[in-house]
Amino acid sequence: MKLGRNDPCSCGSGKKYKNCCLGKAGLLNRKSSVPSLDNLNQLDSLFLSGRYAELENYAGSLIKLYPNSGVVWKLLGLSLQLQGKDALSAMQKAAELLPYDAEAHGNLAALLRARGQLDSAVVSCRHALKIKPDFAEVHNNLGVTLQDLGQLDEAVASYRLALKIKPDFAEAHNNLGSALKDLGYLDDAASSYLRAIEIRPNFTDALSNLLLILNYTNIHTPSHNLELARQYGRIVTGNVGTRFYDWQVEAQPERLRVGLVSGDLRNHVVGYFLEGLLTQIDSSRVELIAYPTNTIEDDLTARIRPYFSAWVPLIGKSDEAAARLIHADHVHVLIDLSGHTTHNRLPVFAWKPAPIQASWLGYFATTGVAEMDYLLADEVGVPEILKGQFTESIWYLPDTRLCFTAPSVDLAVKPLPALSNGRITFGCFQNLTKVGDEVLSAWGEIFAALPEASLRIQCKQLAEPIQRERLAEQLSHHGITSDRVSMHGAMKRDEYLASHAEIDLILDTFPYPGGTTTCEAMWMGVPTVTLAGNSLLARQGASILSAAGLGEWIATNKEDYISKAIAFAGDKSSLSSLRANLREQVLASPLFDASLFASNFEDALWGMWRAHS
Repeated sequence: MKLGRNDPCSCGSGKKYKNCCLGKAGLLNRKSSVPSLDNLNQLDSLFLSGRYAELENYAGSLIKLYPNSGVVWKLLGLSLQLQGKDALSAMQKAAELLPYDAEAHGNLAALLRARGQLDSAVVSCRHALKIKPDFAEVHNNLGVTLQDLGQLDEAVASYRLALKIKPDFAEAHNNLGSALKDLGYLDDAASSYLRAIEIRPNFTDALSNLLLILNYTNIHTPSHNLELARQYGRIVTGNVGTRFYDWQVEAQPERLRVGLVSGDLRNHVVGYFLEGLLTQIDSSRVELIAYPTNTIEDDLTARIRPYFSAWVPLIGKSDEAAARLIHADHVHVLIDLSGHTTHNRLPVFAWKPAPIQASWLGYFATTGVAEMDYLLADEVGVPEILKGQFTESIWYLPDTRLCFTAPSVDLAVKPLPALSNGRITFGCFQNLTKVGDEVLSAWGEIFAALPEASLRIQCKQLAEPIQRERLAEQLSHHGITSDRVSMHGAMKRDEYLASHAEIDLILDTFPYPGGTTTCEAMWMGVPTVTLAGNSLLARQGASILSAAGLGEWIATNKEDYISKAIAFAGDKSSLSSLRANLREQVLASPLFDASLFASNFEDALWGMWRAHS
């Protein structure tokens, strides 16, 4: 839409053009510091037509003439952001020059949030809402930022405000679902996702989130989940113009070019399982290219980056542009590390930018994307009978599909606490969303049989009093009174690891068990009782414990889980002996052997390539 005399003046006064720089008193000021309407409408035209590189160049030239024009700075910032370039300075300048422009402050807030500057993002959101209280998009963005800060109830309130203003706001329904999921209201979360999909049937982000949440419960059958994943795959495939059928790659290469697409190349579950592998990859056999989908980087990012021959961010690129970029890199094997989790770029895979495409590590079910050729698994996680749950072919890795990187902290394993305090302390470090009614029911029976036992439970949600109260009520309903429970919020990793000194054994969650937490607990000398279910995810604990040599800690059903927890808790001598030797045992196992895993991983890559060629 073209700008006119009744639009806000670009000088930032908040007045209309006709009453400010286009008024009688402002004619000279317009000539010296404010672009003409023709200039601004040309910028607007470039923006609306998606010609962002041209917009960047034109805005840059205007800024040299009119350095105090907030509108030009705003459009320059948007053009930079939409090209995946650093737009922070431009957006900050726009917000400074346009103190009455809610959109400018909302844009800055969204960018600050994307860069991890959450407190500053909240300030900018609230500034925008003071200017325009009914700005639904900013209420939504404020909700996302508050959710990132762990302020879940406040986030829900912001999403509901956005939806009160704009009831058919699909993004807000989707985000509300994510906050409700984190609060443990799984049915309500699913309803929010379904409402978002109802409003926008091709809303793949909401469908991805729905697929993810289905892993937390056994409400639906595997066949239902598979069909929903196929639906997702049909949508993303249908959005592709013409997928690639020809790839300019060496047919008989000396080494494979392998791309990793992930939003979690940092201190994250994926990073913890990836780092050891990267340090052991034979660069004469495999060349790695990183395709990060998230702007956040940290010390782990810095450590792993040198193991990649190229670091090519996909942030800000359309699915087609990202696919063409990867295709031009002549990648032999492209691996997705996200599945249906946050920051995924699964729609890029529907373009088939590489001849071989595989899903691994960051997700634990089928992607549903027909163009995804393989899923990497081990035989414990996906026995032959479960292969039908995937649209991908299963490529088996020997021993384990996961290889954990031992924490780089100097922490000794402490003696079994039950020997000194006289009681068994169970622990759980899982997201509360995983602690469903079936889990609580099992815990209730265990604690009824062990009246002196206590529970130490820790996760990010428990930083909020309302969540502690809610969990206390749930535990009490199952006979576990508050005097037997110790609740803790998130901690720094070294503090969290040190807290294992207070725990004798871990009670896993089901059907969504622990992964990183199970590995870290074993490294700290603490074993986990897990329950092997009927899916790759539900069998993750079984896969990890099998690779670590702790098969006897794997239960086959709920009753077996209860019996094993009670029996292990009743044998303090065996627990103490296991604790003293467990770190040494797991470090020598395939689960922590990065060199062995790297060799197996390389063989799998070459095996997939030879099967293709």
